Amino acid sequence: MLFTEVPFAERFQRAAQAGFTWVECQFPYELPAEQIKSLLGEQGLTMVLHNLPAGDWAAGDRGIACDPARVDEFRAGVVQAISYATTLDVKKINCLAGKLPNGVSEQKARQTLIDNLRHASTALARDDIQLLIEPINRFDIPGFFLDSTAKALSVIEELGDHRVLLQYDVYHAQRMEGELAGTLQNNLSRIGHIQIADNPGRHEPGTGEINFPFLFAWIDQIGYQGVIGAEYKPARTTEAGLGWMQVMM
Repeated sequence: MLFTEVPFAERFQRAAQAGFTWVECQFPYELPAEQIKSLLGEQGLTMVLHNLPAGDWAAGDRGIACDPARVDEFRAGVVQAISYATTLDVKKINCLAGKLPNGVSEQKARQTLIDNLRHASTALARDDIQLLIEPINRFDIPGFFLDSTAKALSVIEELGDHRVLLQYDVYHAQRMEGELAGTLQNNLSRIGHIQIADNPGRHEPGTGEINFPFLFAWIDQIGYQGVIGAEYKPARTTEAGLGWMQVMM
């Protein structure tokens, strides 16, 4: 879940108090990696995933991997992400492709993305870290380059690199395409991580249209062995919205 109302350094304690043992975060880079390692250790937590640096978020960047003018910046971010991941023992790093840059063709953006992913995957593999890519719905982020499962999978297929997998976010998939159960089953071998939120609103399970009791049972049934990240915005406070865990799982 997203402790967005809580300062970053305090979120680890809150997560542990809520009963979690695994956590993920978008961008750990606002604190030194050694400090985060200490916070995780104090609370008995394991960080399973974080993102590559994604440009200037406050200025509107949502990733830079498809931008041919920012390849050097992307590759510097890969070095930074590996430094954090090795310190924190994180084994999965997610890449946000970003929005299609003005004046750049889709073909050029796609080739830039593929070249950057190939570079990142090779670098991460040296430390046994897996690279993920995530489709984002075009309603929340207009112009996002990878806006469907099919587009992300086509990039993975063109890469031909078994180390690059899909981060399947149920919320984004529901907004763009639906067919959650079938997509999960048909692409399980290419899914490296699952995230959840309900729709509309991107709030906790049970607040919207998705049948999460069925979906959780289905994910178990098809044999998914990974962690599920609760990447949602609480409808009220984080702790107040955690009742779904006892009811649905």
